[in-house]
Amino acid sequence: MWVDTHCHLYMSADEPASLLERAGHAGVDWVMCPGVDLESSLKAAAIAAHHPTRVLWSVGLHPHQADRWSEEAARIEALATEADALGECGLDFYRNLAPRDTQLVAFREQLALAKSIHKPVIIHTRDAFADVYEILGEADLGSQAVLHCWTGGPKWTRRFRELGPTFSYAGPLTYEKGETVRLGAAEAPPESTMVETDTPYLTPPPHRNAANEPANVVRVGEVLASVWGMTVEGVAALTSATAERVFGKPPR
Repeated sequence: MWVDTHCHLYMSADEPASLLERAGHAGVDWVMCPGVDLESSLKAAAIAAHHPTRVLWSVGLHPHQADRWSEEAARIEALATEADALGECGLDFYRNLAPRDTQLVAFREQLALAKSIHKPVIIHTRDAFADVYEILGEADLGSQAVLHCWTGGPKWTRRFRELGPTFSYAGPLTYEKGETVRLGAAEAPPESTMVETDTPYLTPPPHRNAANEPANVVRVGEVLASVWGMTVEGVAALTSATAERVFGKPPR
């Protein structure tokens, strides 16, 4: 059985129940539904409440919305004690939809919050490897730092590996132009790696033009198995065990 460690179920046009049903048929046991701001975090919490045996959730502020940190911080901090994880937070210097200094403040404070309450934290990194590396080195979170949709090549993967984080791979691993990501994945420790979809984004081929969904995490796992020279079943077991170790598991 698989675990989709990052899927924004509330962003999909399909109902969460339908997505989870198809995921189950594909062999997906449970999923993590992360928030990107206060409103979406509350939606993630509601979905988890409706599907308590299939869904975990997280609360956080995405770097695109980092300029709302002062406005939403208190509510996010209050929700964090109930959530299964912090995030999605991090740095995005590709789109720069929020000022860099604001992104840095929101990111550092969410990492500090995660550490203070002993929760894992889901980290968005785009065109910001050097800054995220420096800040994570200071935070010293180890495997509780989850590098969501990791796209680093061999050099950055080896550098981040020294910090002991958990790597999480998504659709870019499967793309025709994803050779750099696959070379990086070859350097990721299998015992510290997970798979995800980032639903509804980053759909693996051959359905690139369709909305992504948790059932497609199997395709990411198949490519990871090819990269590592392992069986698909072995990768499913390994990545699911890591997901449970990092996030816990929905009660049965």
